[in-house]
Amino acid sequence: MKLPLSGSSAKPLAAAALALLALAFIAGCADEGSADTAPPAAKPALTVSLVTPTLAEWPGLLVANGNVVAWQEAVIGAEVANYRIAEVRVEVGDRVRRGDVLARIASDTVASELAEASAAAAEAEAAVAEATGNAERARELLAKGFYSTQLHAQYQSAERMAAARLAAARARQQAAQLKMNKTAVLAPDDGLISARRATVGSLTQPGEELFRLIRGGRLEWRAEVPSADLLRVPVGTVARLTGPNGGTVSGTVRAVAPSVDAQTRNGLIYVDLPATDAVRAGMFARGEFELGRTPALSLPQTAVVLREGFAYVFRLEGTDRVAQTKVELGRRAGERVEILAGLKADVRVVENGAGFLADGDVVKVVAGSQQP
Repeated sequence: MKLPLSGSSAKPLAAAALALLALAFIAGCADEGSADTAPPAAKPALTVSLVTPTLAEWPGLLVANGNVVAWQEAVIGAEVANYRIAEVRVEVGDRVRRGDVLARIASDTVASELAEASAAAAEAEAAVAEATGNAERARELLAKGFYSTQLHAQYQSAERMAAARLAAARARQQAAQLKMNKTAVLAPDDGLISARRATVGSLTQPGEELFRLIRGGRLEWRAEVPSADLLRVPVGTVARLTGPNGGTVSGTVRAVAPSVDAQTRNGLIYVDLPATDAVRAGMFARGEFELGRTPALSLPQTAVVLREGFAYVFRLEGTDRVAQTKVELGRRAGERVEILAGLKADVRVVENGAGFLADGDVVKVVAGSQQP
């Protein structure tokens, strides 16, 4: 039979029970507080698609700058001096054929000179006919003994002198006719009129330029290339030019200069250009020479970010984070750019929107992105 506890023994037991309850309450509060302060999951900075570098054969390119000039430019002037220009038939930009009349010079004075020379030639012909007849009769009479040998020699000499005077008269007539022909200024070849200084009413002067003609309408690009690269561009290499307005034209290397400029150490490469409106004579153009094909690891240009003078891409690490990676760029072809160093071929990188990302950002990868 158990005896009931006395009042003095029950008090310590009650205090211990209260202490246990307090400890349990504090522990529960601590667990509840730790659950409330747990950090939430990071939100993606951007929804992105991924792409892997592509390996393909690309043409090797040599970039150069230079001027577009006329292949050959003919300076056309009048061949008769101090005569008035009566007519101008062409303007700058006109295409002409060989032999076309560009301008006419007043020919009235030249016509009178030609008429005078023709009359003198006719007079000389009459004199020759008379001298020839006299010489023939002298030979007949000499055979019959009526003329002396000395008199016969005189008639023969007169015949030869008349013939000489006729030849001189005909030469003057020919010169006058040639001068008459020169009153028409003709195109020496097919081509394009690039300059015109001839004006109606002005007097022609010796050596004066009246027109400039681009022969055949042919243009060429004279590219300035460092001396170390001259031997890399053989004759026949294809060159692509970009004009000031963005238009492009392809040409072929015609010749490579045998020497270089002593000041700039650059040499000239002459590129034949087809007839085109993309470039004009006198323009400055940038172009590229194709120097064979080599393998290139490339990415879309949208995957490359330029910051502080360097190029970067954002590669995927794990499943949802990106790391900023510095790369070295090379050639460009259309919308793609060559990666020379800094990236492996099997790495996935952000294709679009990389400019809005920072190193270590969390991203959400959309379905359909390229897989390694």
